[in-house]
Amino acid sequence: MKSCFGYVRVSTVKQGEGVSLEAQKDAILEYARRRNLPISQWWEEKETAAKQGRPVFNRMVARLKRGDAGGLIIHKIDRSARNYHDWAVISDLADSGIEFHIATESFDFNTYGGRMAADFMAVVAANYVRNLKQEVRKGQLGQLKAGLLPWAAPVGYQNNGSAKLKTPDPMAGPLVRRAFELYAGGCYSIRGLVGEMERRGLRSHNDTPLNKSGIEKVLANPFYCGLIRVRRSGDTFRGAHEPIITTALFQRVQDIKSGKKAKKLTRHNHLFRGLFRCQHCRKSLIGELHKGRVYYRCQSPGCITKSVREDQVNQAVEELLHTLTLAPDDIARARQRLPAILVSEAEQQECTALKLQADQVAARLDRLTDMLLDGLIDSEAFQVKKQALLIEQRRLDEQRDFAIANTVSEGSLRKFLELATNLAQLYQSAAKPEKRRIVEWATSNRTATGKSICFEPSNWLTGTKAMLDALSSAWKRTRTLHVQYPFWIDYFASS
Repeated sequence: MKSCFGYVRVSTVKQGEGVSLEAQKDAILEYARRRNLPISQWWEEKETAAKQGRPVFNRMVARLKRGDAGGLIIHKIDRSARNYHDWAVISDLADSGIEFHIATESFDFNTYGGRMAADFMAVVAANYVRNLKQEVRKGQLGQLKAGLLPWAAPVGYQNNGSAKLKTPDPMAGPLVRRAFELYAGGCYSIRGLVGEMERRGLRSHNDTPLNKSGIEKVLANPFYCGLIRVRRSGDTFRGAHEPIITTALFQRVQDIKSGKKAKKLTRHNHLFRGLFRCQHCRKSLIGELHKGRVYYRCQSPGCITKSVREDQVNQAVEELLHTLTLAPDDIARARQRLPAILVSEAEQQECTALKLQADQVAARLDRLTDMLLDGLIDSEAFQVKKQALLIEQRRLDEQRDFAIANTVSEGSLRKFLELATNLAQLYQSAAKPEKRRIVEWATSNRTATGKSICFEPSNWLTGTKAMLDALSSAWKRTRTLHVQYPFWIDYFASS
C-alpha cells in the first residue's frame, strides 16, 4: 500500500491561526480512513497559491519526485494551486504515477472525464484569482483618487481601518518630522541619523528601531508631505491625510540626498561647522576634536589664523545675544506699534497671488495629462513631472494656508516680539541644530584671525530702533520661510 503526503494550505498567517488548517486536516484524515490510505507526512503552508514559488509546496514536490511517497491528498483543488504553473506540476506528478486525491471533490484522476473536470476546476480557480486581483486594484485606484492610502500606514502614522484616513501618530509623528529637520539641517548623515533617532525613541510598527534602510525609506516617502506615491507604478496622487512635514522641507531633504545642497556631516557634529571663515584666506574653518575639545582651524598652509576653541566661540555668541535684549520701556513701545505692522491689504493680495499660482500649476497638470494621452511624453517622464508639479502645488497651498491663518494674528506678533528680544535665552536652551540656525540668522561677517573670533549682529538686529523697524519685515520673512527655520515656528507652537 502506497503511503501519501497530506498537504494543507491557507493564504495568510492570520488565517492559519483559525480553524481552517485543522478543518482541512480532518477532511483529509476522513478521506484517507475511508480509502485505507496511510499518511506518512503532513505538509502545512501559510502562503498564497496565486503565485508560483511556494517553499513548502516545492519541497513536497521534490520529495514526491524522489519517490518518498506514492500519493498526495489535498483538501480542494484551490488549496493546491491557483496558477497554471503549479497545476501543471501536479499534472506531471500524476502522469509519472503519483496518485492524486482530492478529499472534498469526487474527481478521479485515473479517468479521462475526471481529469478533464479537475483541469476545468483548476482553470476556474486561476481565473478567480485573476478577477479578484483586478477588482482589488480597481478598489485601490478608487481609494487613491480619493486621497486614501489603501495599504498599511508608514512609520509616523496610525492605521484606522479599511478605507479610512491615516492619522499622525502622537508619539512617532513628531519624531519623524524631527528626523527630516535634522537631516535638512546638514548636521547628520543617514548613518548618524539612525543612531540619533534610535536614541530619541523612533521605532517601526513592529516596535523595532529603524535601520539605515528604514530611515532612507522614511526620508524618501512623499506621504509625509501629503502625497501618495505608488512604488509599483510610480504614479503619484494627492493625499487627503494630514501631512507631518511641509513640501519645502521634503524637497530640501531630497536635494541634499541627491547632492544639490550642501553635503552632510558624516563624522563629527561640530556646532559651528562651516559658519566661520578665515579673515585672510576666506576659507571655512574646520572643526577638529582633540582631547575632548573641539578646535576650529584654517587648513591653508602658512596662514596666520590659529585654532579657536568651540566653547570660547559659544561664549562670545551668548554675550552678543545678551546685548540685543530690549529694555522694558522698549518692549512697551514695540507693543504699541504692533497694530501698525499687522498684515496689510498687500499681504491679502499676496494670498490671492499664491492661489493664482496654484491654479496655474493645476492647469499644467491637465496639460501634462493631455500630452501623455496624445503620446507626446512617455509614462516614466509623465510620473516624474507629475510628482514635481504636485509638490509645487502642495507648497503653494501651504504658503497660502499659512498666510491666511496668520492674517490678523496680533497674538503671534507678540510672541514674535518676545522671542526676538530673548535670543540669548532661546540660544541657551536650544539643541545644537537650532543653535546653528540662530547664529546664521542673528549674526553676520563671521571671521577669525589669529586666535580671535570676529562677528557682528545682523542688520535687522542692530540697535533698538532698527529692531523695532524691522519687526514687520522679519515677521513676514520668518512666516514665508517657516520651513527653513522650523525651530522658530515650533517655538511659537509651544509658547
